[in-house]
Amino acid sequence: MHKGRLEAFTDGVIAIIITIMVLEMKVPHGSNFAALASGAPVFLAYALSYTNVAIFWNNHHHMLQVSQRVDGRSLWANMYLLFWLSLVPFVIRWMDDTGFAALPTAAYGFVLVMAAIGYLLLERMLIACNGADSALARAVGSDLKEKLSLSIYAAAILLAFIQPWVAIGLYILIAFMWFIPDRRIEKNI
Repeated sequence: MHKGRLEAFTDGVIAIIITIMVLEMKVPHGSNFAALASGAPVFLAYALSYTNVAIFWNNHHHMLQVSQRVDGRSLWANMYLLFWLSLVPFVIRWMDDTGFAALPTAAYGFVLVMAAIGYLLLERMLIACNGADSALARAVGSDLKEKLSLSIYAAAILLAFIQPWVAIGLYILIAFMWFIPDRRIEKNI
C-alpha cells in the first residue's frame, strides 16, 4: 500500500487538532496588559502543546520519508497515535479550567506518553512492513532518546501530584530534546 493517503490523513487530523487548540483559548476579559497577562499560563500551555504536536508531525513526516510503504498494522498504529494527539486540546482546556491542578497536569503527561508510545508502535510497524534492512530500521538504532523521553514522562506524571509546575518543566525539557527532527532519520533521507 502506498503511504500517500496515510500522510494526507495525518496532515489533516493534525491541522484540525491545532485549530481546535487555538479555538479553545479564551480571549482576555479586558483591554489592558494585566488582562492579557492573566492568560499567560494557558497561552504557554498552548505554545507547549503546539510545539509537541508539531514535533510529532515533523518526526512523523521524516519517518514516512524513509518508508516506502505502509500496511494495515501501520494504519492502525497511526490511528492510535492520532487518537492520543487528538486529546491534547482536551487536557489543555482541563489544565486551564482547574488552574493547572495535579490530576489534569498528570493527564497531560499521560496523553503525551501515550502519543509517544503510539509513535513507537508506528515506527515498529513501519519497520516490519518495510523490512529489517530498511532505511528506517537502520536509522532507528538503539532508541535511547525515545526510552529516555518515556522515562522522563513517567517521572513527570508522578511529580504532577507533588508539584505540577515541575512536571510541566519536564514536559518542556522533553520538547526541547525533540525540537530538532530525529537526526538519525535525516541522515538516511
